[in-house]
Amino acid sequence: MNTTALLYRLLDTDPADGPAELLHRARSCRHLPHLVLSALVRDGVRMGEPARAELRRARDRAARYARLAADLTRATGVRAIRGLPLAGHYPAGLLRPLDALELVAPDEAALWQAVIRVVTDHPVEHIDVSLLGERPHHTAVTVEWPAEDPLVDPWYRVRLSTAALPGDGSTVPVRPYLVADEPVECLIALAESRLLRPALAPGPVTLLDVAGLTGRPFEPAETAAVLAAYRLAPEAAALLDRAADHLPLGPLGPVRAALTRELAPERRRRAEAAATAPRRPARHGTLLRRTVIRHTWNEARLLTPDPETPLLLTPVADYLLAPAAVGSPSRGAALRALRHWDALR
Repeated sequence: MNTTALLYRLLDTDPADGPAELLHRARSCRHLPHLVLSALVRDGVRMGEPARAELRRARDRAARYARLAADLTRATGVRAIRGLPLAGHYPAGLLRPLDALELVAPDEAALWQAVIRVVTDHPVEHIDVSLLGERPHHTAVTVEWPAEDPLVDPWYRVRLSTAALPGDGSTVPVRPYLVADEPVECLIALAESRLLRPALAPGPVTLLDVAGLTGRPFEPAETAAVLAAYRLAPEAAALLDRAADHLPLGPLGPVRAALTRELAPERRRRAEAAATAPRRPARHGTLLRRTVIRHTWNEARLLTPDPETPLLLTPVADYLLAPAAVGSPSRGAALRALRHWDALR
């Protein structure tokens, strides 16, 4: 498959307009230029030092993510899912854009150990926390710090969660574990990414992810059964149908055929769940304060001084679990509750 020719089609660019126009079209997405530049380098296209430097920084970013993932895996047991494994299926020299390093932790203690290591070793400026599901809930943390040039290059972003697949908060529940052959896990991750955006056409990176997986063997019936077990048969089928409009599916073609019989049962199950199960959206934390790292804490603490000010105290920062703006009564009450908690320690 000619990657550059596919990129011209996906970005609706006439090849006669040349590589500069292709790169210009790619700049509508923050990370897509890195993919286009790497494809152009593989084709031997002439480019100056600014373009080569941009690509070099993007490759350094991807390599840094890979080293960080390996270090955290050894130290805490978290492991990379989605982007980094998918990058491993790209042809040599072709750079898959990595908006974030995504990691799943075996439990909450491992998650916070990994967060503490990242916060300790990097100039982290933002730490976002969310709780997913109910009884027991799962924890998701996103940490960010600036690139060398924060105006030109995307910030570093690491997402960690105790849930491999977060679901949609309604008819598809949180699924904490992801256990399958690595290419199948990648296909599951791609299908999950479509769960909240079913009407939005998959972008160029997603389609190239699928293209990378076409070079791997899949057992059709078994793969379809695993996708169904993870409750993602409709999303996987829709993704492969969209991908088939742009590229040959190869071994994923029989997988799509095998998914057909899994669609009706999953749609019935979701209809029944929608009628009986309440929607449980993620609860996002509003930062109240960063703290000195609480190295002895293995998990966050959920405090409810009153129903309006649920507090989440974590090993690195404290949050109000409510959509409260700065200066709102809930935030003020939360800060007073924190001061009271401090005084009792």
